[in-house]
Amino acid sequence: MNFENGYAIGIDTGGTYTDTVVVKCADLSVVATAKSPTTHHDLSLGLAASLDEALKNSKVDPSEVNLVSVSTTLATNAVVENKGARVGLFMIGSSKAIKLPVVTARYVKGGHKVTGAEVDPIDIESLVDGVMNMKGHVDSYAVCSAMSIKNPAHENIAEKAISLTDPKPVFCSHRISTKAGQMERAATAVLNARLMPVMDEFLKGVSSVLDERNLGGSVVVIRGNATSMNMENAIERAADTFASGPASTAYYGCIYSPAKDALIVDVGGTTTDVTLIRNSKPTIQESGSIIGDWETHVEAVEMFTVGVGGDSFSRITRSGKLEIGPGRVVPLCMAGNIPLPENWIGTENDSRLIKIGPAASETSDDAILTYLLENGPSTFGQLMQGLDLGEISLGTKVEKLVRSQLLDEVGFTPTDALHVLGKVEIGNREMSISAAKVLGAVFEISSDEFAEKVLDDTRIKIENAMLEHIVRKEIGGNMAGIVAGRSASNLVSFDVSLNLPIIGIGAAADCLLSEVAEKLHTEAVFPEHHEVGNALGAVRMALDNMNKENE
Repeated sequence: MNFENGYAIGIDTGGTYTDTVVVKCADLSVVATAKSPTTHHDLSLGLAASLDEALKNSKVDPSEVNLVSVSTTLATNAVVENKGARVGLFMIGSSKAIKLPVVTARYVKGGHKVTGAEVDPIDIESLVDGVMNMKGHVDSYAVCSAMSIKNPAHENIAEKAISLTDPKPVFCSHRISTKAGQMERAATAVLNARLMPVMDEFLKGVSSVLDERNLGGSVVVIRGNATSMNMENAIERAADTFASGPASTAYYGCIYSPAKDALIVDVGGTTTDVTLIRNSKPTIQESGSIIGDWETHVEAVEMFTVGVGGDSFSRITRSGKLEIGPGRVVPLCMAGNIPLPENWIGTENDSRLIKIGPAASETSDDAILTYLLENGPSTFGQLMQGLDLGEISLGTKVEKLVRSQLLDEVGFTPTDALHVLGKVEIGNREMSISAAKVLGAVFEISSDEFAEKVLDDTRIKIENAMLEHIVRKEIGGNMAGIVAGRSASNLVSFDVSLNLPIIGIGAAADCLLSEVAEKLHTEAVFPEHHEVGNALGAVRMALDNMNKENE
């Protein structure tokens, strides 16, 4: 297909917004952009709204679109928020305890040597017994056998045995990684197993939306290593989409940076991603990336992700301390029909409101949903009292229902703080101000001062993430912690400067990064279309890759 004519579309689904960009292939000019709220209960709705607006503004006929490129922060956000499928792990030929995000792990005799020779026969009886114990408690399985990169026989046998016992998805490490290191391969297999349903649901929605609009041509998904793949591969290798958004961000930064070296900072709704470009190219961690707390074999741009963004839950703890993130909630200004916050908001367990989510029906057998249907939106503390449940037990149940979009959690966020100060106008400002007055009173400050406090703490987290990433890469890990944590000490202080510009991406980037750049004695650059920078980076990257393949 000739990608020198017609049009291409870039779509980026983030934690807060879904962005769309329409580009003319001949000269790479931006024809139209659009931004719509991400609809977490059904991602295709927000995607359709953004896409329809962009197509309407561009006046482009769908038959003229040759390429659609998709990037997303879904995998990144799922890891940060500890979401995804429940995974059961089988380690074959290893008895070393391993800490991974799994429901349970079972260690089975077997495995191979570096020569490919069998160490011990695989213990099928123990494996099947493990499946029977896990069955009904997990959504998928991960299998990692010693030296399966030399001989995958035991992983293949295990896959067949698991499938015959419990027909759920099985992820074998040798199909996901060909590199040595059993722990890293296990982590990679587990993350693929956790993220597959997230990516499968999303891409089915993408396909449906594109089909309904007769958008044919090629559809690709951006990998975290700044390459692209088809949708089928994106589902099977879901972990490869980790850093998909940052890869698109970095590519955008390479195009629009005023310098060959720059720090790209993407302020999203759930996370802020920091990545470095050197000599106008993204820096790629080819040996494998650290995803969350786990070392993996996933190739991705070198980046640092901090769990703070526009939708970060900003609450006052029992000890009277303000905490920002890492969890995401619906901003008060975007929550729709809820009671005025001054009538319910407070500290600790009264800092968030629980309401019926968009995926819930009008009736339910679940005690929490029944309570909310009868009593209306309630704080977490009110739910504890009304249902006579402990904090941990209720928290686990609420988390599961939120993950299924049966519930929404609503609270104060940096987005609300920006509304209080009149810096953005995308929601109901009255809700944000109402909450800020109550929460500010806890610190004996005004609503504006409380909003500034939330934004200052958010900026500090972003600043520390930027410094930790670049110092860790350029100097070393020990120094990174000292530099990033310098503000925590009352006895020691020192000034830090960045000798490269900051390229800001995201709708709230200019509101948060300008002051950070000034503090670090550098410039913050917000290029044209920076508010949809990921979508633009995604389509430009895909077009460049396609044109190289066709040369």
